Amino acid sequence: MRGSGAVGGIVNDFGVYEEREVDVVVVGAGQAGLSAAYHLRRTGFEPERDFVVLDHAPRPGGAWQFRWPSLTYGKVHGMHALPGMELTGADPARPSSAVIGEYFAAYEESFGLPVHRPVDVTAVREGEGGRLRVESTEGVYAARALISATGTWERPFWPRYPGQETFLGQQLHTARYPGPEAFAGLRVVVVGGGASGTQHLMEIAGHASATTWVTRREPVFREGPFNEVAGRAAVAQVEERVRQGLPPRSVVSVTGLPLNDAVRAARASGVLDRLPMFDRITPTGVAWDDGRFVEADVIVWATGFRASVDHLAPLRLREPGGGIRMEGTRAVRDPRVHLVGYGPSASTIGANRAGRSAVREIRALLENTPRASNAAVTG
Repeated sequence: MRGSGAVGGIVNDFGVYEEREVDVVVVGAGQAGLSAAYHLRRTGFEPERDFVVLDHAPRPGGAWQFRWPSLTYGKVHGMHALPGMELTGADPARPSSAVIGEYFAAYEESFGLPVHRPVDVTAVREGEGGRLRVESTEGVYAARALISATGTWERPFWPRYPGQETFLGQQLHTARYPGPEAFAGLRVVVVGGGASGTQHLMEIAGHASATTWVTRREPVFREGPFNEVAGRAAVAQVEERVRQGLPPRSVVSVTGLPLNDAVRAARASGVLDRLPMFDRITPTGVAWDDGRFVEADVIVWATGFRASVDHLAPLRLREPGGGIRMEGTRAVRDPRVHLVGYGPSASTIGANRAGRSAVREIRALLENTPRASNAAVTG
């Protein structure tokens, strides 16, 4: 499975990029991308010769490196270790961004997985000779297969409501949440019924002068342990959507919110008293058609993220329902393209399994596909 050509991103004597041929390009070096890279190497693909890993972020850690400082490692639930290397001895009081960033960096070094960063993959198109043309800020790769592990962090979802542009206070999304101290003495509206919304609200309540929680649907709190059977059932619901070509929902949207001691205390104190979604935003707050009004200095949109798959748009993988129809990790419209950390594999344990599954399928595909060379030089 030997690739050929010059190092990606090298400019030749004529001042244009030369395409570099590789078997596989992995886009993204978070949990899913590193898992895929690990399994590629383990099954005989050589890093930098047969596959490359391109990552948008400036340093190791995937999306974890951008998490707010108050999200300590002790507050992280369900962080599953990467394959082949446990995360042990971490201080639960340290920020998760630091703990997991260091762990990912050590993982890349231990398993010899060089990551090109920061590199943006701008588009993936049909190339020559049956290869995919992967266009990036360091050059062009001609790949026989692609593993897209780009997650969701780069695409925060901002709902739109009447009057939103007139609000005189601050609006921010979970992606730019600075920590609870920034809200001292302010009146804060938190929008969103997921895990981030409840975490933000419980933190902010100890600093803000007032908090209000609004959600589109009544939050569902889950009693008792979340066992393997329940987990599989939840993943199956998410998987069915992507199998139908619908945009994926988060796993938490079908599992509900865990009811732990902190959540029980917040519910008892009234912090988690929920209001239905407001109808409009005014310059000084949020309003409902029934006459209710809440003054606000800040609106925090804990409204989730969408899959970062715009780089795949030239391949026209989307279905009429708006999603990419999947069979396992494979895009049904193009078996060369695998998405890991997408839909049912968006959890840390799901990303590990998806990386292994994608590599297994890609290996079988390449072994049964004649190698074609693309010697063209492109500008």
